[in-house]
Amino acid sequence: MRAAIVDRPGEIRVGEVPDPKPGERQVVVKVGACGICGTDLHIADGHFPPTPYPIVPGHEFAGEIVELGADVPGEWKVGDRVAVDPSLFCGYCGPCRAGHGNLCANWGATGDTVNGAFAEYVAVPSSTCYRMPDTMTWEQGALVEPVSCAVHGVRRVGVEAGERFLVVGAGTMGLIMQQLLQRSGAQVTVVDRNEARLPRAKSLGAVATAKDVGDLNGEKFDVAVDCTGAAPAIEAAFDSIRRGGRLLVFGVAPAEARVALSPFRIYNDEITIVGSMAVLHSFGAALDLVASGAIDTGALLTDTLPLEQYPEALAKMRSGSGLKVQVLPGGGRA
Repeated sequence: MRAAIVDRPGEIRVGEVPDPKPGERQVVVKVGACGICGTDLHIADGHFPPTPYPIVPGHEFAGEIVELGADVPGEWKVGDRVAVDPSLFCGYCGPCRAGHGNLCANWGATGDTVNGAFAEYVAVPSSTCYRMPDTMTWEQGALVEPVSCAVHGVRRVGVEAGERFLVVGAGTMGLIMQQLLQRSGAQVTVVDRNEARLPRAKSLGAVATAKDVGDLNGEKFDVAVDCTGAAPAIEAAFDSIRRGGRLLVFGVAPAEARVALSPFRIYNDEITIVGSMAVLHSFGAALDLVASGAIDTGALLTDTLPLEQYPEALAKMRSGSGLKVQVLPGGGRA
């Protein structure tokens, strides 16, 4: 089959790899759509430490089951349309036993630590599959995974109706976060240095937008959410919080990144700093949100390219010229 392959950091190609075979309790999915996210850029650049090389990346995906492995539960059959949670938790380490599989000591994910879905086919555990309604397109199904990350983030930071939130970053994740916060009753201000993204945030209901936190005239917020992973943005978000406020670090920063935050202010102002890592018991809720139309997926997806143009799709994502970029190995819109 054809697949995008990262042979080693900086070396990316589209070529032939063996067709996947389903292991015990696995299914093979014919990929309809797979989205590119910041983690894929880190994998391409060698900045995501769990990744082995070579690897077929791709962890935001949906498609059709075409083959069943041994002992797959009877609820699944060939032809089922599924969105797939990429999480691969071991189930036996301390964090897994405590219900925190996203912090698994042996953490893995389809497309991050094992071959993923920038390919015609991918083998996944049947337990990670979620049935899609016929009304959902492959493109919408591939957006469930990023929505599930945002659902987990919102649960981590908490929302009270009427709270004033600052979302830093109006990319795909920032706009998903904005929509979820607003559904929970928050008033959301969105900041992004790419001014071309701000009208979209405004159209989705932001009470205000700005190019920089410094343009907000010293306004203080109950909660700030960083969706960029950039150290200066995290520091600016921290500075925007009122006394007793909360900071959610949601964007993925390089492992070596460091920020300068005032420990006195954290103490004196009782600032709560929360992290949010990937997906945790949030995939089903995210699928329901997308299926119901609660998340405006049309506002998020700006570019779809065929599998053969994966390097170009990665470059488009890196340039920030669009929002969500997806690859359609199967042609899309089934």
